[in-house]
Amino acid sequence: MPIILKSRDEVAIMREAGRILAEVREIVVDRLRPGLVEKELDEVARKEFKKRKVVPAFLGYLGYPATVCVSANDKIVHGIPGDRELMDGDIVSIDIGCIYKGFVADCAVTIGIGDVSPEAQRLIDVTREALNRGIGAARAGARLGEIGAAIQGYVEGEGFSVVREYVGHGVGRQMHEDPQVPNYGRPDSGPILKEGMVIAIEPMVNAGDWRTKRDSDNWTVRTLDGSLSAHFEHTLAIRDGEAEVLTLP
Repeated sequence: MPIILKSRDEVAIMREAGRILAEVREIVVDRLRPGLVEKELDEVARKEFKKRKVVPAFLGYLGYPATVCVSANDKIVHGIPGDRELMDGDIVSIDIGCIYKGFVADCAVTIGIGDVSPEAQRLIDVTREALNRGIGAARAGARLGEIGAAIQGYVEGEGFSVVREYVGHGVGRQMHEDPQVPNYGRPDSGPILKEGMVIAIEPMVNAGDWRTKRDSDNWTVRTLDGSLSAHFEHTLAIRDGEAEVLTLP
């Protein structure tokens, strides 16, 4: 069942979870530079979560071995940070989540490292705007399909593709709750969004085909054709009929 925030206390806790997560995300993102070893980002995130006395939501989730997901270039999501050094021209997606007083917040951002190509930067910009358009479609009384339709229509109009095999989701008491929040679809489809509902919208956009493959680590997801991919995500609550984004700094 999707979480519905029913009290001021629950709203306040979710807001604080989102605020803390956004703060830690920005600290992690500020470390991105050519030559940085990916697993250093995991160390930073663990330290910052511990300092704020919150629990990393990803570490140990279904066996995931790290605190953040670091997905560079053709990696779409769930990249395990390892010994690879970031290179000038890379685009890197950082996906991160935390648990605060029993409530979960989740967010992601894609950053260009150094001098990225114009096409890579356009992919990042389009994916960020796709998230904004999805958020704009999230309101009480709307069908969930309006979010996916807004994202898909914009992304495909810009010449990119939307990943179909991985989607957004309800979030709050658990990392993944109902409903699923696809980044594609028809505006007249899906359940109706209700006041107090909490969801994570996360467009994953590929420069080439939308199809994916998974590495032998059973976590890392890549584009099937080797094209670049970008990923943005916010946790939001439907409050006073509109989307209140909880994971802003």
